[in-house]
Formats: sequence, C-alpha cells, structure tokens
Amino acid sequence: MELTRSLLKDKKRIVIKIGSSSLQHPQTGDLDYIKMEGLIRELCNLRNMGKDVVLVTSGAIAAGKKAFQVFQTEHEIVSNSIVMKQAYAAVGQARLMTTYQKIFAEYNQITAQILMTKNTVLDDLNRFNAHNTFSKLLELGVIPIVNENDTVATYELEDSIGDNDTLSAIVSAMIDADLLILLSDINGLYTDDPRMNPDAKFISFVESINQDLLNMGKASTGSSVGTGGMNTKLIAARIATNSGCDMIIANSKDIRNIHRIVDGKEIGTLFQAHKDDDFYLSDFVRNLHK
Repeated sequence: MELTRSLLKDKKRIVIKIGSSSLQHPQTGDLDYIKMEGLIRELCNLRNMGKDVVLVTSGAIAAGKKAFQVFQTEHEIVSNSIVMKQAYAAVGQARLMTTYQKIFAEYNQITAQILMTKNTVLDDLNRFNAHNTFSKLLELGVIPIVNENDTVATYELEDSIGDNDTLSAIVSAMIDADLLILLSDINGLYTDDPRMNPDAKFISFVESINQDLLNMGKASTGSSVGTGGMNTKLIAARIATNSGCDMIIANSKDIRNIHRIVDGKEIGTLFQAHKDDDFYLSDFVRNLHK
C-alpha cells in the first residue's frame, strides 16, 4: 500500500474532477470563491511541477439558476423542464468560465473550455479530434476546463453522459491520463453510506472492482446540486482503471488534499489501474444508463 501511494508522485498527466456542491455555499448557492481560488492555486502548482492538468467541473446549471435568483430544493430542481435546465446552463456556463479565467489569470495560467457530449465519445472522428485538441492544449501548457454541454445534453436525454464523475473518467481514458482524482463531499469508499450507517467501514485501497463492490454503489449523494453518487464513482473507476489510470476518491472539504495525494499521502480511496486491452471506451459509453 505505502509503495503504491508513493508512486503517485511520478504521475505526469492528472485529471481532477470537482462537483457542484464543492464549489458553492450551501446556504445561498453562490460560488465559494475561497474554495475556487484554492483549487486553482493547487492546479497551477501542479502545472509548475511540469505535470499535465485537466479540470472537469460541474456547476453550469447551478450558476445559471443563481443568475436568475433561483435556489430550490432537490425536489423542485428535479421537476424543472429540460429546456429550462438548458437555458440555465447556457447562462451559467459562461459565468462559470468567466470566474475561472479571472482567477487563473492571477497565476498567469492559460485555460481553455471544452464542452463534450456523449457523441464526442461515440463518433470515431469526434473522439479523434477531441483527443488531438486535448493533446495540443496540454503540449502548450494550457489547463483545459471540461464540462458536459448541458445546453444540448442533460441527464434526461439519451445523448447525455449524465454526470461528471463518468465524464472525468472518459476524459482520462481519451487523453491517456495516469491519475484521476474525484473530489467529492465524502472521504472515499465505504462499505455503506456513513451518513446513514455509523458502522460503515472506510476502504482505503481497491485492487480490483468486483460485483460485490459495485453492489455497494449508492444512487444518492445527499446533495441538492450534484448528479453523481457512489454508483457513478464506481462506474468512473471501471472506466479509469480499465484504461490504465489510477483513480482516487477524496474529500473536497480541504482542497489541499490535491497536493497531498500527489505527494503520496494516505488520503481517500485509491483504485489501482489494471489496463484491459479488451476494454473499448466507446462500447462502454454506448451502453451507459441502459
């Protein structure tokens, strides 16, 4: 275990995903600028270490809702029409990127926006072009900021990837990343939901993903602004590890966990990569949510 963690220091291409609930003040729904500034400082420091960095970020729909002074309960959010969510996303994505770019600019770091849909992965030419775009941006020292294109694809539509846990794993596979860090509102993988079961045991290391582990996936996040639960994180782990990428689930409450993980500290749950030459990303994604 200790040896495995120490190898994280040598990772060269890192994808980091952060969710909506990690970027907002729960009381108001407004962006948490202290959290965002800390996140960006961590990412820029990784770039200064010579590592390739990609950020997968949620928050477009939530930011759009806030622009229109809409802050609702989870039940009310679910009841919104698809077209309303798409409108919120169109407004919110621009506001979210503006905020990111302003803070990144303070560290002289160039960023780029990449919006993806399920068809980006399924179509061979689209996937090839996306890979080339990522590769060139990383070669130029840019930090790509990725989100699903919620303006044209939301969770209710068949062309949606559905959540950014899965999206970040897809990106990791597409760009041959060697480490994926999922920042969440939980410390990692447990034998049961620790919010509901105080006897749930923490799992710090997963060598391989079996059916028993998948059965532990939970559909609920305990959050009114996110879409992914532990089940989506286990799907992400399958994509990442089968593509040859180690994956860690860690708590976003302390954003400094990013550099601690890369330093080899025992934080979160580590899923060990085991590249499967028979794993085809497009086939896996095609069958998502079926």
